[in-house]
Amino acid sequence: MNEHHHQLPAAAPGIEAHLLSLHFGAAATGPKAYIQCALHADEIPGLLVGVHLRRELARLEAEGRILGEVVLVPAANPLGGAQAVLGGQIGRFDLATGLNFNRGYRDLLPDLMQSLPQRLGPDAAANTRVIRQACQEALQAWEPTSAADALKRLLQSMAVDADTVLDLHCDSQALMHLYAPTPWADTGLALGRCLDARVVLLAKESGDNPFDESVSRHWWELQAAYAGAHPIELGCFSTTVELRGEADVNHELAARDAQGLLAFLEQRGHLAPGSIDRRDSPVVCEALPLEGVDPLTAPCGGVLVLRCELGQAVHAGQVVAEIIDPLSAQSTPVHSRVDGLFFAHSKTRWALRGERIGKVAGAQAFRSGKLLSL
Repeated sequence: MNEHHHQLPAAAPGIEAHLLSLHFGAAATGPKAYIQCALHADEIPGLLVGVHLRRELARLEAEGRILGEVVLVPAANPLGGAQAVLGGQIGRFDLATGLNFNRGYRDLLPDLMQSLPQRLGPDAAANTRVIRQACQEALQAWEPTSAADALKRLLQSMAVDADTVLDLHCDSQALMHLYAPTPWADTGLALGRCLDARVVLLAKESGDNPFDESVSRHWWELQAAYAGAHPIELGCFSTTVELRGEADVNHELAARDAQGLLAFLEQRGHLAPGSIDRRDSPVVCEALPLEGVDPLTAPCGGVLVLRCELGQAVHAGQVVAEIIDPLSAQSTPVHSRVDGLFFAHSKTRWALRGERIGKVAGAQAFRSGKLLSL
């Protein structure tokens, strides 16, 4: 294992921050996998999964079972990790700007459309190498103006040439679920089965350029742009893994999740066959459109009372929760707009008007535009 310490620009004199990346195997000798933990720094389950991954990857490396390189970033957001307000950690948003640490990554397509026309040829594998190099050039040309943007450029640069990218997050309270690209639906389902996930939410573009899409979306966009002219592979499978809820932090879950991720890496050809003991998952995982998720919002403020359990199948029109005004004792129901799976909800039981309080995954797309929460 090689440790790399990446210095981040200081936000003020006397302040220093760096990012640690752990490199297993040998670069440029085979496929590359990239795993990062807790880009939203207050989403802790991924940090413990990263500890278990580090131990297992060190063992697999010693046994010569890593094919190519696996890069692990065990804590992807040292900036957010140091933010707290009145005793509460704020790891999702940059307090300096209010921007989400998982939004606003570089859209590489405009740069690629300018730099690639004279560099592509008839060989798909050669084109993949050219595109990855062009991606790195575009990112090096990006001049961040803030520490948060410098962190984003660093993370995107480490992942943009990988074959497999796993971004480990969690929801407030939720079932295990994934966000994956529509062109990679089968691969997303394979990962879901390895992790006992109930649902894989598919989209080609979810809005605001989150990290996982910033390293993968340009591949199918280039395929469409050069259809019939140059062969272009889908060079990167990237996904956001939602490791249940914020409080789901224990060694049993983390060890199981690490083994599931490693089993998937073996399937993807990053580990030698037979490296991981596989098991058949009893959980049925299904792929559904992200456009079919009903984001339940509070119609008013008050006490949130859930009327359904996580994992419950609900129908359109069903009351999933109610908001109770403690002053008037009036109860306002919150209905699902879709038939689907109730897979996530808020961990707090006080809701403000317009706040997202839950999610139901349906089979029929009905939304468009920005599909993710703030």
